[in-house]
Amino acid sequence: MTGQSWDASYHDGPAPWDIGRPQPAIVRLAAEGGFAGAVLDAGCGTGENTLHVASHGFSVLGVDVAETALAIARENAAGRGIAAEFAIADAFQLGRLGRRFETVLDCGLLHTFDADERPGYVASLASVTERGGTVYVLCFSDQGPGTGPHPVSREELRAAFTPEGGWNIAAIEPDRVLTRFHGDDGAPAWFATIERI
Repeated sequence: MTGQSWDASYHDGPAPWDIGRPQPAIVRLAAEGGFAGAVLDAGCGTGENTLHVASHGFSVLGVDVAETALAIARENAAGRGIAAEFAIADAFQLGRLGRRFETVLDCGLLHTFDADERPGYVASLASVTERGGTVYVLCFSDQGPGTGPHPVSREELRAAFTPEGGWNIAAIEPDRVLTRFHGDDGAPAWFATIERI
């Protein structure tokens, strides 16, 4: 949670999850018109998903605890001439941003948290997601061979985002998440569409 261990992941070349381009699921979502309003990319890393969404004309803030990743993201944004904002932030304290978002993207962040950490993270997401807004979660799935570390079940997603907590899970669909270690097809994933109610 201090960010130091995450930051170290970027010191000796790309991190295992840094594929140098946006995740195919996010490219597809943008093409389908899945983003609206101000967008938050929680755990943005080097910003490939952030920059892809911003390239479609959205106001996007990418946040992470890893300063090195954010520095790379800013360089990428400047080099490509894409207007996107990046800031250091603790995923458990997103309310400190003092902003709210109509769309929130979690691409590979939820599955880094233990079950006992998830309620705090989901409450943090609730503090910055507009009523009627949407949170998209792409996380390692517990289904099939070759799953990534910290796989998440459908039941765990439903347990994290409850109606009592102000959420409606619109869909949990099987997908893939690419990494530097899973080959061209990536690892089994869930793609969840979650509405803030």
